[in-house]
Amino acid sequence: MNENAGLLAGVDEAGRGPLVGSVVAAAVILNPSKPVDGLADSKKLSEKKRELLAQAIKESALSWSIASVSAEEIDEINILQATMRAMKLAVEGLQIEPDHVQVDGNRCPEINYSVEAIVKGDDKVVEISAASILAKVERDRQMLELHQQFPEYGFDRHKGYGTKQHIEALNTHGACPQHRRSFAPVKKLL
Repeated sequence: MNENAGLLAGVDEAGRGPLVGSVVAAAVILNPSKPVDGLADSKKLSEKKRELLAQAIKESALSWSIASVSAEEIDEINILQATMRAMKLAVEGLQIEPDHVQVDGNRCPEINYSVEAIVKGDDKVVEISAASILAKVERDRQMLELHQQFPEYGFDRHKGYGTKQHIEALNTHGACPQHRRSFAPVKKLL
């Protein structure tokens, strides 16, 4: 991306794989005159580092937006469509219109902007790294809230992924309202 290509929005999601909760997407347009040091793929950062970076991104970015699509909607339209919808909503939520959008992965949401998918974009494009951090921090926050409601599942530890502990809790307690009923381990149980 060259210097006069204009405003670039990076987009990424968190929470495609878990058995519970929303899929969350973020879109970020960074401010070239206020760079954020240490941006990287959110999966490679500690929780504490992600929290600090998320704060820095929100304070220095030209614009950022986070959108979620619920478990109920995921069950209705499938996880891929729900992810695309969350990404579209995140981009549409930006206060500034981007000139170009780069999305982590191999698929683009249908949006009214020039858009391209970049495989491993969260490692290659700082705007996508920033979006991956915001999405992950928001998704984790949602899981901690859900943990307050349903502590028996251990969402604070596994963040909704299908760990042994989570599957055991599902077998013991059944599904909570935010479990994704279209996902095999939950479907099998019901």
